[in-house]
Amino acid sequence: MASKLFTPIKIGKLEIRNRFMRSATWDAMADSSGLVSERSAALYHELNTGGIGLIVTGFAYVSSPLGQAGIGQYGIYNDTMIPGWKPIIKEAHDNGSKIAMQIVHAGINSGYLEKKDVSLDAVSVIPKLAARPHHEMTDEEIESIIADFVAAGVRAREAGFDAVQLHGAHGYLFSQFASTLFNHRTDKWGGIPENRRRFHLEVISRLRKALGPDYPILIKFGVQDDREGGLTLAEGLETCHQMVKAGLNGIEVSAGIGSAIARLREGEVSKIVFRERAAAVKKAVKVPVAVVNGVRNITVAEDIIDSGDADMISMSRPFIREPHLLLRWQKGETSQAKCISCGKCMPIAIKNESLECGEEKRLREEAHK
Repeated sequence: MASKLFTPIKIGKLEIRNRFMRSATWDAMADSSGLVSERSAALYHELNTGGIGLIVTGFAYVSSPLGQAGIGQYGIYNDTMIPGWKPIIKEAHDNGSKIAMQIVHAGINSGYLEKKDVSLDAVSVIPKLAARPHHEMTDEEIESIIADFVAAGVRAREAGFDAVQLHGAHGYLFSQFASTLFNHRTDKWGGIPENRRRFHLEVISRLRKALGPDYPILIKFGVQDDREGGLTLAEGLETCHQMVKAGLNGIEVSAGIGSAIARLREGEVSKIVFRERAAAVKKAVKVPVAVVNGVRNITVAEDIIDSGDADMISMSRPFIREPHLLLRWQKGETSQAKCISCGKCMPIAIKNESLECGEEKRLREEAHK
């Protein structure tokens, strides 16, 4: 039995009951304004009762409408978004889990208005994306978005969330500032690495000031781009170091810009794409580090923790198919997760505006033929 996986860990002063976290996942279940729906509550009920140490919500946009990535996404851009989360948070706490809200601004990758005659917020003008109207943000616009992140963090705390996680990965605004693929600026927000990480540090330091010394601030961070000319690992590691100095309490290592996250193929259960990067981050900082993408086997999860490559195991798709996977593992039923990494859950969410395992759906349909 992988007992160390089910021992507590502290993120700052927040104690998590085990080493597992549910990685933030878009579920397409928010209403048109970004409010929690009844379907959202049903989804989180399954997660809340599954024995997960730390649950991170699907990303919530901090600025409306230009910060929104797409349909069915949660919002946290005004106070009306707060009440819907309170019963979900209470249920998580009643079941022994901690819960964090992930917050985001999509930047040039906003999908909300790209078909309308509205100019999207961009770090720099990218000519090859000319079909998507966008403009290089002014200093005032950047400052406004930083203020939106701070306000969103305060709302998350008011709702009762145990922590807030910045979405600093997958090509959204933090990634766009960090990477020379999107950041061509020559002012204080661009150019040298110190300037390209300025947005990260300003958001974190201002959040820390607003939230006080003890409230956990986390980030899901693409520590390296997987496209030529993008963010290097060395730059990413130094950014991690600087973010912790600014007040960050934990880092979940994920993809930046590029195709690394797609390298996990259907059926793979041993290749952990970001394990080496997580290990490098762990050597660079003194806060808990989580690794996401590819863990389907409890033996692999135990090896990651025991080797010191990461402090926490972050998973998403396994919990879509088996929300109570950890309860099964903890009871000693340690066969690998039923998730086969087919990736069909996201197309279903796009089409049906509901998060569902594609393999389970296929099996049900075959059973009814």
